[in-house]
Amino acid sequence: MVVCAILFLAGVGGPPTVAAQTATYTPKDPQLRETIAHLDRVMFDAFNRRDLSALKPLFAENLEFYNDGGGVSNYQTTIDNFKALFERNGATGLRRELVEGSLEVYPLPGFGAVEMGNHRFIHTENGKEEVGTMKFVQVWQLKDEAWKVTRVISVGH
Repeated sequence: MVVCAILFLAGVGGPPTVAAQTATYTPKDPQLRETIAHLDRVMFDAFNRRDLSALKPLFAENLEFYNDGGGVSNYQTTIDNFKALFERNGATGLRRELVEGSLEVYPLPGFGAVEMGNHRFIHTENGKEEVGTMKFVQVWQLKDEAWKVTRVISVGH
């Protein structure tokens, strides 16, 4: 250790370097990951169809939705926001696509799971396709044999 410090101070070893580590995601529970991936597809298939009645039961009544573009909203405000978004974008082709390979799911023992990833929202504006890519985190709770989202964090708007 002393030799390394002396070599560094003498300029022999050059400045210390730090190698960045890239961790490859491997699900702790592959079955849980598939369950949440399925629920993600169900949620956003409903979103892409603008099917509010199919979206509502996927969110818990105690929902907290954090959005860096719009603040914090509860269940009712979130549902009202979806409704308004669908009405404003009836002809724009608004849709959501999960960025392939970005979905990660982590178990929350005794509660449910945390889902995180990146997704794109795409719509047509002035004849041109517009794409916005954002990060998201959703906390899913398994209660009474039903999965519901209790928290959403959506950033990068």
